[in-house]
Amino acid sequence: MFFWLIELSDKVSFFNVFRYITFRTGGAIVTAMVFVFLFGGPIIDLLRLKQGKGQPIRADGPQSHLVTKIGTPTMGGLMILSGVLVSTLLWANPTNPYVWVVLGVTLGFGAIGFYDDYLKVTKQSHAGFSGRTRLFVEAAIAVAACLVLASLAKPPIATSLVFPFFKDAVLNLGWFFFVVGTFVIVGAGNAVNLTDGLDGLAIVPVMIAAATFGLIAYLAGNAVFSEYLQIHFVPGTGELAVVCGAMIGAGLGFLWFNAPPASIFMGDTGSLALGGMLGAVAVATKHEIVLAIVGGLFVLEAVSVIVQVVSFKLTGKRVFRMAPIHHHYEQLGWTEPQIVIRFWIVAVVLALAGLATLKLR
Repeated sequence: MFFWLIELSDKVSFFNVFRYITFRTGGAIVTAMVFVFLFGGPIIDLLRLKQGKGQPIRADGPQSHLVTKIGTPTMGGLMILSGVLVSTLLWANPTNPYVWVVLGVTLGFGAIGFYDDYLKVTKQSHAGFSGRTRLFVEAAIAVAACLVLASLAKPPIATSLVFPFFKDAVLNLGWFFFVVGTFVIVGAGNAVNLTDGLDGLAIVPVMIAAATFGLIAYLAGNAVFSEYLQIHFVPGTGELAVVCGAMIGAGLGFLWFNAPPASIFMGDTGSLALGGMLGAVAVATKHEIVLAIVGGLFVLEAVSVIVQVVSFKLTGKRVFRMAPIHHHYEQLGWTEPQIVIRFWIVAVVLALAGLATLKLR
């Protein structure tokens, strides 16, 4: 909405600032943060009233959670998504198709997560709806997004996989790109979902990854900067910095309420949506592999679950005391704040490693 104020810049020079993505990204951060601050409390009160007993706690999880986390409402992702949506609509360029694709994935995954959370709360069971059905719907949304993103980019980069650390390492995947792109988006959504198990554990790494990809989007969408850094120029993706900024602001607002002891959990509503957003931005900017570096913490959480399941089915033995891996450290005696803060540190280090790929070529 504010983007249209550019048309008044010939009369009032101040409005010229709305041309700059950096200015609008800053505005998106502040707007989303203030929105969640203002409406977070009433939303929590409403969810607590509607949900009664709150999010059901896993009986096979850490026993301490049955005491410390019982009765806490879930679906806090609604706060985050509301802040992201309002802020993006206010500050992003509404004619930019990349903005709508990423928002579509975010809201689509958010709707899946909301339905899953709804079933868990109403049935007071940790099991939501069919995992296969959920993955199928996620994949359908991701495929549609990849089709649109491929049509927006210029060939042959449109269906290519770009390798970091190398100047010209590009592999044209053809139709297989849609398989890879779908895997990235769906994998990112579910990896963040698995990470969301302790107060504040998922939201800060998500904000760190969003800040990293906001910068990547800005650079990849700028012809001058992309040429200087020798990364592939993808016209239009710079506007995704505004969307990432909105995510950061909404995340900061949510963290105010999610800080230990959490007043609300983001639930699948938030974790699936935020992970899907990161995946969609990575595919749009042609930095899918970099997402695996920046989001290495999420990858580790997902891999720990896969390893645990495969090991138990094949040998009857568990590799970790409990999966995802943050529960393993709980069983080792680490306190929740220790795990959360140390994982934040890992996320920062991985983000710096991901940013290093922009220059080390």
